[in-house]
Amino acid sequence: MQLLTAPPSPFARKVRVCVIEAGLADDVEEVNVAASALAPDPAITSHNPLGKIPALIREDGPALYDSRVICRWLDARAGAGLYPDARLWETLTLEATADGIMDAAVLIVYEHRFRPEPHRSEDWIEGQWGKIARALDTLEARWMSHLAGRLDMGQIALGCALGYLDFRHPDRPWRAGRGALDDWYAVFGERAAMRATRPA
Repeated sequence: MQLLTAPPSPFARKVRVCVIEAGLADDVEEVNVAASALAPDPAITSHNPLGKIPALIREDGPALYDSRVICRWLDARAGAGLYPDARLWETLTLEATADGIMDAAVLIVYEHRFRPEPHRSEDWIEGQWGKIARALDTLEARWMSHLAGRLDMGQIALGCALGYLDFRHPDRPWRAGRGALDDWYAVFGERAAMRATRPA
């Protein structure tokens, strides 16, 4: 299998961590492609008409895309239990929350990168950051017991989301007032799969 990816992408990183944690590293070849919101690489659009990464090219079926779809498929293939039946809906909700953080953080990057400076909206940027801040506050207040449990895809997604905040938004003090979340990430971020996939 081939995974179309780009090192800075938090969504691609989530799949890359899933591959490692599921024990499938020897079965998946990573292929770096040029990801652009304005001019997507034909290597991507030929497999994902939306032009987004990641995409997983399989030998026995059409390519899969959207990180949540790919991770569910990889987990099922490996029987890794990253979507545990006992807390499936909590895991999926945590993963969706983390993906929402990533979405908002990427949109802030795009606003700066692709919109000419005179047309950038600081109100819109702060609105995106407001989504992130509310999500982080909710995680701090309600989700620490889940984060302390057995490894699942919600935890992996959140680790990648927080790593992306550090990578692309180092000027935003997301740790302030969120000591439990900060402590959790300090440990989780040192997992071998997280270290191996740090964005550059």
